Amino acid sequence: MENTHAYRLWQSGFVEKKFAPVLAHNDLLRVRRVLDVACGPGTNANHFAGKDYLGIDRNAGCIQYARQHHRGNFVVADAISYRCSPGESFDFILINSFLHHVDSVNARRILCHLSTLLAEDGHVHILDLVLPERRSIARLLAHLDRGEFPRPVKEWLDIVTSIFNPVVFQPYTLTAFGVTLWNMVYFKGKVRR
Repeated sequence: MENTHAYRLWQSGFVEKKFAPVLAHNDLLRVRRVLDVACGPGTNANHFAGKDYLGIDRNAGCIQYARQHHRGNFVVADAISYRCSPGESFDFILINSFLHHVDSVNARRILCHLSTLLAEDGHVHILDLVLPERRSIARLLAHLDRGEFPRPVKEWLDIVTSIFNPVVFQPYTLTAFGVTLWNMVYFKGKVRR
């Protein structure tokens, strides 16, 4: 959503539930440098307080909001063209609910580029929307999402493992009142060397 306040309101009930797999599979105290790709209004920044954190997003309004409300560095930048200084890298690259907004060819291009920014001991962490195979509320909501490219679990696995060695690949659901609203996937991976 282009409107920062509307986006935050829409996401508010699910932000922590969506991020839960990251917390379950990682010790964030050990993180050194974070690149939060398509960071939006800084939704994830508080999880990395005291870390060398950089959030990038193409939406200048979101970046302005993030700068005013969160600690860390926030830069208007595109995921495919962002460059860091020579010798710099990130041990934690987070991509939260972004790749379902781009087609598979560009998703792979983005992931290939981001793999060049990852430290040798680092991991990429991807949280994204899954398109359920069967008719359901979750499938309807996936189709109604602004992102035009929700993918079935198998397609997500094919995309991410074409660039990264999997450490964790965990489908999960976001529910309200016992009803599954969104099917998600969490992927943690290392660069193929």
